[in-house]
Amino acid sequence: MLQFYFLAILLNLITGLILIYADIFSDDLESTDNTDAASKVAAGSGKIQEMLSNTAFFKNKTFLIVTGILACFTGMMKLLSVVRNDIPVIGDLLPALAGLFGGFAVVVAYYRLSAAEKPLLPDFVNNVFVKGHKYIGIFCIVAALLHFVFPGVLFF
Repeated sequence: MLQFYFLAILLNLITGLILIYADIFSDDLESTDNTDAASKVAAGSGKIQEMLSNTAFFKNKTFLIVTGILACFTGMMKLLSVVRNDIPVIGDLLPALAGLFGGFAVVVAYYRLSAAEKPLLPDFVNNVFVKGHKYIGIFCIVAALLHFVFPGVLFF
């Protein structure tokens, strides 16, 4: 369905931007008291970081949980639905996986932000979805752009 095609592109792009630029994992930074330019670059701050981290959407917990759940749902539906005589499951594999991984990473971030005390996550979840959130965000953006530019190519 074309609706899920559009939703996959949109939600993967939004989820990737959230995972890369939002301050939802800010407690993972080793040193936040240094304010010189080198530490800001190392922490990933810049003009895009400042613009997106000051946006009310990225600080809103409701927006985070809704985006995460919708990204996971759209990823599941991309695995099950077929667009234009495409090959089932394999035809939209990368956008579906990006939606599932990105959505789960945003839901984990929401869980960490909402918990009264710091939750203990399994090592696999902590290493992949918390420490590697920027890599998942890059994967989501690349999958969204490739899915938009090459709609009929296998795996995109």
